[in-house]
This record gives sequence, C-alpha cells and structure tokens, in this order.
Amino acid sequence: MSQKSTLQHLFQVPVLVAALGYLVDMYDLFLFSVVRVTSLKDLGVAPDQLLPEGVFLLNTQLAGLLIGGVFWGILGDKKGRLSILFGSIIMYSLANIANGFVTSVNQYAFLRFIAGIGLAGELGAGITLVSEVLPKEIRGYGTTVVATMGLFGAIAANFVADWFDWRISYFVGGGMGLMLLVLRLNVFESGLFEKMKSQKVQKGNVFMLFNNWQRFSKYLLSILVGIPLWFVTGILMTFSPEFGKEIGIEEPILAGKCVMLAFTGQVFGDILSGIGSQYLRSRKKIIGIFIVLSFAFMLVYLLFPSKNATVFYVICTLLGFCNGYWTIFITIAAELFGTNLRATVATSVPNFVRGTAIILTSVFVFLRPSLGIINSALVIGTTTVAIALVSLYFLEETFTKDLNYEE
Repeated sequence: MSQKSTLQHLFQVPVLVAALGYLVDMYDLFLFSVVRVTSLKDLGVAPDQLLPEGVFLLNTQLAGLLIGGVFWGILGDKKGRLSILFGSIIMYSLANIANGFVTSVNQYAFLRFIAGIGLAGELGAGITLVSEVLPKEIRGYGTTVVATMGLFGAIAANFVADWFDWRISYFVGGGMGLMLLVLRLNVFESGLFEKMKSQKVQKGNVFMLFNNWQRFSKYLLSILVGIPLWFVTGILMTFSPEFGKEIGIEEPILAGKCVMLAFTGQVFGDILSGIGSQYLRSRKKIIGIFIVLSFAFMLVYLLFPSKNATVFYVICTLLGFCNGYWTIFITIAAELFGTNLRATVATSVPNFVRGTAIILTSVFVFLRPSLGIINSALVIGTTTVAIALVSLYFLEETFTKDLNYEE
C-alpha cells in the first residue's frame, strides 16, 4: 500500500470523527482527576476526607462505565456502530453540564455515575468502526490516530481547569460533546456491519461470551492484560498528592499536573506502540515491552523517590509513556471476535479494565492502614503486572487477522 493511499484511508471521515469523539471523551473522563481536590473542598469536604470521598466518586463513575460498557456494546452489535456514537455522547454531555450545578457529594456521585454510563460507549465504538473500515495492513495506524487525538483531551482538561472554575470546566466538556454531534451526521456505517445485518446470526448476545470456553477465555485474558493501565491512572496519578506528601516532597504535588503529564507521555507512547506494532508485525510483542517498562517505572516511582517535585513529575510522564499500549490493547480486543460480537467486546473490555480500578482502589484503601501508602501500592502494582504478563502470553496474535467473519 502506497503512502498516499495510507494517508487517504487514515484521514477519511469515520476515522477523524472517532478521533475527535475520543478527545471529548477523554476530556470528560479525566476532568474529575484534575478537579477532585478543588471541587470537593468547594463542596465543604474536610481535608481528611478528600481521599475516601475521592475514591467513592471515582468508583461511582467507574461503576457507570461498567454498566455502560455492556449496554452500548450490545446496542452497537444489534443496531450499528453509529448508534453508540450518537447515544453515548448525548448522555455524557448532558450529565457533565449538569455536573457543574451540583451542591452536594451525593449529587456529584449520581451525575458521575450517569456520565460514566455515557462515556463507556465512545472508545469501543470508535475503535470498532475504524478497525472495520480500514485495511488490515494499517489498522494499527488507524486506532493509534484515534487514541492519540483522544489523549489530548486529558491534557486539555488540565488547562481548562487551570484557567476556569471547576464548574465551568464541566460546562466546557459537555458543550464540546454536543458540538461534535454536528460532525457525526456525515459518518457512514461500517461495511462489515451492513453486510452482517442481513445474515441470520446472533448479534450482540453477551451470553455468547460465557457459554463457550474459547470465547470466554479470550474475553477474560483481553481484560486482564489492561489492568496495569488503570493501576497507574487510578492510583498512582489520581492520588499523586498523597504519594508526594508521603515521599516527603515539600512542594504540594498537583494531581491535575500529574494527569496532564502522564497523558502527554501516553500520547507519545501510543504513537510509538502503534508504529512499533506495525514494524514488528505483532500486537503482543509491543504490549509485552510496554508492560515491562511500566513495571520498571512503577518501582522507580515507589521505591526510589526524589524529594524534588520536578523529578517526581518527570517520573509521572515516563509512567504515562509506558501506558501507551492502551490503543493496541483495545485493537486486540476488537480483532479477537467476529463482527456480531465485536462492538460488545471492544466497548466492554476497556470499561471492565477501567472498572477494575474499583477493586484496586478498594484494596488500596484497605491495605493502607497496615502496610502504608507506598507498600500497599507496591503490592497491588506487582500483582497487576504479573497477571497482565501471564494473560498476554496466552492471548492470540491478531496482527494479520481478517475481520470479515462472525462468531
């Protein structure tokens, strides 16, 4: 395939709209990490309750992502990829606008739950659509474009929150989402889905993932491979102020800055992992490399801390870079299953990975009193990496897989 034809494929409307949609998705999804402390203080939460209340709100949002991941995935396989793109963005945009009006933690939690349900549909729909409209030789580049653009949303969340009040920041995210609906009117449906509609196969039947051992094992392994991603994001970055204080850094560590730097690093990691998978002609090899690198920087973050805030921020950036296998991880999930289950899997897998943060943060809070904040994180991080590497070993290589089939 020539360079010109590759670029023409990558800059077609479905790819660009999926990329811009994920930008808005990531802005809204990670805005809470940026404004957590500021918003909770403004709502009257005591300083010693910022961590537990933050965990509660984060877990509420993640619970919404879990439910939404299944709902939107089934809808995408039954009604089409575009049904997710339109429905999910309306839900999370309106929820985030409403988030700017909350006056209590309970209201905050309810709206983060609703926003989580909406946010769950965006990425899986985008990756599924892009994977099905692009030739198999360049699928890795296409999904890298989507994830790379999306991650700029997390960076934008930090800047907007820095310039404006946290309530205005939520209004901005919701407004961007509603504006994006205009662009989506020009998106066409996946040809593979259109072809599958006329066939007599079960579409979006989530029970098919559990009534066959081969399908279930692929599904479970694809989820477990991504757990370290949300250990880094959900614990090390979100609660970076607490880690910085424990380390002894005198200058207050800003969670928003850590999130921004981590996702800046992840942008470059996604680019390199996408290009690397194309060069190595392997999804698994590049994921394995990134997981091992991530573990190395987890150890640096936890066991070799610096008293200097600048060094701490550099380490956060490097950890974010190692999270750059997020794109390839979701691409594998999409490639592992047939057209009649692809949206269900590609939408639910990343959200189940996000949802594992509920377990991780709960275990973190449970272990913290007895082991301390550093050792608790070390135990959890080591466990997640070990599980991910074992799961990756047993996963199928999907780089050259033809997606024109049904389960």
